[in-house]
Order: sequence, then structure tokens, then C-alpha cells
Amino acid sequence: MSKLTHFRFCPSSRSIRILLAELDMPADLAEELPWAWRPSFLALNPSGDLPVLELRDGVILSGAYAISEYLGEMVRHAPLEERLKDPFPGHAEDRAEVRRLVDWFHRKLDAEVTRDLLREKLHQRLRPEQPAGPPDAELLRALRANLRYHTSYIGYLVDQRRWLAGDDLSFADFAAAAHLSLLDYLDEIAWDTIPAVRHWYVRIKSRPSFRPLLADRAPGIPPPLHYSDLDF
Repeated sequence: MSKLTHFRFCPSSRSIRILLAELDMPADLAEELPWAWRPSFLALNPSGDLPVLELRDGVILSGAYAISEYLGEMVRHAPLEERLKDPFPGHAEDRAEVRRLVDWFHRKLDAEVTRDLLREKLHQRLRPEQPAGPPDAELLRALRANLRYHTSYIGYLVDQRRWLAGDDLSFADFAAAAHLSLLDYLDEIAWDTIPAVRHWYVRIKSRPSFRPLLADRAPGIPPPLHYSDLDF
């Protein structure tokens, strides 16, 4: 069986967990703390980034971009009778839009919102070697303003399209949902103010591939009650 080295509160890791489940590709999960910088993990991926997928044939893929593209190529080159749903569907222009949005969420949203919110509200409390102080209130205000901008953009996309990148479900939806699921765990999303985004997220959240994520918990940091509710 393949092996996915991940961190349950890493959005890139979550997006690949969703994708593997959508493609019915079971993998053993090995959790890695992203701040640990263990030599054995750095030998696997010198950048120290997650996730890392080790395939049964010995191929090692590092990072959500490389993993998702590789799996997309596998799907497109499989025999027709064995072909699964392509995470980068459509023609070249359609696939380019999926890639643009994956980059938007895994790079821009991560840099402007997810990474710092996770550090301020979760990571510091999970690191016993670093006493956790109170979150930076000024930084939180800035991050929440950025989050409103990003959820507005998602709302614009779902108002124009059936799924984020077009008519078909794609890896762009999984990348976005991976981030929103973590921000929801931190109770940072005002769902009542963004009904279109909420409707799209419910559609993703209700998929069997997504449900293992809803069981993730951080010791001493419970999610809000609606986090695991499929019809909240």
C-alpha cells in the first residue's frame, strides 16, 4: 500500500487526503509534525514540506502540486475501462483554470490567512517546547479581513459556476475546502454571511472522501459543534 506522510492540520495534506479518497487509492497515514524537522523526514523530502506520498512502486512525490499532477496523469493515461474522475478535468484551458485556483488557495490563501491563523490559534498550543502566549490581536484582525476577501472571491466563483473551476468537480475544490475546513475548525468563518459559499462547502463536506477530515481533533482544542455536522 502507498504511504502518505502528512499533518492533519496542514491544508496541503488535507487536499491530498481528499484526492486519494476520491480516486479510491488507499494509503497508510503517517503523521509528521511540520516543526519537528526530523532528519529521517528531511532525508525523504529535504524541503521539510508536507505532504509526501510514497507509492507502492517506490516513487516518492513531495508536495500537493507534484502529487496531484502525478495522480492526474495516472488517471488520464489509464485504460478507459479503469479510468477514474480526472482531478484536472476538461481541455487545456480548463485544466489551466484548475491549476490557477489551486495556486490561489495553496499559495495566496495560505500565505494571507491559513498559515498564520493556524500558528496563532493552534500550532503554538501543540508545541510543548514553546509556551503558548495569547494570539496577536492586531494580526488576527488583519487575517480576518483577508479571510473576508477570500471568502468573497469564493462566493463570486460559486455564483458563476457549478464548481469552483467550472462545470466539473476538480482539485481546486479540494484545495479550497481543505483550507476552509481548518479555518472552520478554528471557528473563523461566519457562514451565515456567505450562504453561497456555505452551500458549496456543504456539497464538498458531505462527500465520503471528506468525512475522515471531520474526525480530526487537536488535544485540548475542540472544534465548534457545527464542524462535523454535514448539514449545518
